[in-house]
Amino acid sequence: MNAVDLHRRLERNSGWLIFGILFVSAIGGLVQVLPSVLDDSLATPAADAKPYGPVELTGRDIYIRESCGVCHSQQVRPLLAEVRRYGPFSKAGEFAFDRPFLWGSKRTGPDLHRIGGRYSDVWHRLHLLDPRAVVPDSIMPAYPWLGERAADAEGAIQAKMRALRRLGHPYTDAEIDAAPAALEGLTEVDALVAYLQGLGTPGGDAR
Repeated sequence: MNAVDLHRRLERNSGWLIFGILFVSAIGGLVQVLPSVLDDSLATPAADAKPYGPVELTGRDIYIRESCGVCHSQQVRPLLAEVRRYGPFSKAGEFAFDRPFLWGSKRTGPDLHRIGGRYSDVWHRLHLLDPRAVVPDSIMPAYPWLGERAADAEGAIQAKMRALRRLGHPYTDAEIDAAPAALEGLTEVDALVAYLQGLGTPGGDAR
């Protein structure tokens, strides 16, 4: 029996065909998932890595909510062209406190992993509220509502930090207690700008 005959038999038997599809899919899934589970470097923070503060953590949640990761990746690959354009390539230990990872794969806009410190807070604020005010040819949508909403309108920051502490983030009781005060009076755009400004520095250190 050759491979073609075997394939024809599988096509005629729906049960075996489904099993084969699931088996091959499981192998592909394991190849993707196992390295991140077994590789200790992803769980070992880089020397300068530290967990997000309450403002940056809130900004990160806004980044996720607004689907910024659909158009922007956060991983500079170890390729000469990438390093020249975006800065030092990303290292596993820089993402030890990222849950979930926001590496992404699509770049409608530029990679953001080394965006911290490249532009002023004012520039980022204008760019988020009205992108074409600073980049005339930008296709990025405007997010004017970010300047109108309170950063922690739901009062959930302490619950988030406690949940992350259970996952291994070294937040202290004092830091969690002080979190609401850190967000008081801030808007969502303030928090998102703080998050962007904290992304990997041009020197390659984490936040």
